[in-house]
Amino acid sequence: QVRLVESGGGLVQTGGSLRLSCAASGRRTFSFDTMGWFRQAPGKEREFVAGISWAGRGTYYADSVKGRFTISRDDAKNTMYLQMNSLKAEDTAIYYCASDAPVRSMASAEYKYWGQGTQVTVSS
Repeated sequence: QVRLVESGGGLVQTGGSLRLSCAASGRRTFSFDTMGWFRQAPGKEREFVAGISWAGRGTYYADSVKGRFTISRDDAKNTMYLQMNSLKAEDTAIYYCASDAPVRSMASAEYKYWGQGTQVTVSS
């Protein structure tokens, strides 16, 4: 059974940085999967943040994080990362990693597996 575990969340000041990790297990390789990061702030719907597809199909981002966040993956470690720089108060949310979606998907309903989430709080 596929399991995704996020880590790296925490409290950071405006303008600071955090790196989230998502460790995947339960399958020999995740290198052929599209994986993504989503977030959900209190009282708001879950929204797409960033995605990464396989075999050179690249990375893609929500406009709100473009230029500040970088998604990457280490397929040898079955781990995906989200480097978050220049954090803003509006980035405060629970961040979820997800996997098994069509190439370049940004729709949460299209992702099959989800982690439990990690809290990111940006204080002003």
